[in-house]
Amino acid sequence: MAGQAEWTAVDNYGAAHLLGEDAVLSATLAANAAGGLPEIDVSAAQGKMLHLLARMAGARRILEVGTLGGYSTICLARALPDGGRLVTLELEPHHAAVARANIAAAGLADKVELRVGPASESLEAMIAAGEAPFDLVFIDADKPSNTAYLRAAIALSRPGTTIIVDNVVREGDILDPHHADPRVQGTRALFEAAGTEPRLSATVVQTVGAKKWDGFMLAVVD
Repeated sequence: MAGQAEWTAVDNYGAAHLLGEDAVLSATLAANAAGGLPEIDVSAAQGKMLHLLARMAGARRILEVGTLGGYSTICLARALPDGGRLVTLELEPHHAAVARANIAAAGLADKVELRVGPASESLEAMIAAGEAPFDLVFIDADKPSNTAYLRAAIALSRPGTTIIVDNVVREGDILDPHHADPRVQGTRALFEAAGTEPRLSATVVQTVGAKKWDGFMLAVVD
């Protein structure tokens, strides 16, 4: 039966044939490692998937909750047309500093605005200010806050907005209603909230690969 070695090998095979070398993304990962950031970026295949989903959605305005070192930010921002804008939210000032340097090195500083601080506070301020709706929202931050982030994403959306949430399978741990990990409980709460939200059409896509067994929630605002 296939396991982690095979999953990673398939990711590598697909990347070799479909993605090719990407000096900018490789440099981003190297800078993240040098800066001591946790190795929790999306994989190369997942980053390209985010890029393609943004293009498919025709996104001109993208919101990202959870920047880390900017790897997924770069993948998404590359999908923006001229005049497009990506707003990304990051809690940790050090992570934000590394990400800013990576985004600048990728030649995307003019398309990306990085806001530092608790994402919940940033999102509340954005809603209160009546910021224009986003065409695509990618949520990949602290999992206990997933439900709050989802509700804020809907408030900052329009009919047709795409919402993507990462790490929603957690190697199957979401099946355990008594799991002690608050990240699991936060993810279970996300499913409950999305499933009872009349403005959303949503599904879950399980993934295996270099990032083990996990998955994405994909949703569209009706």
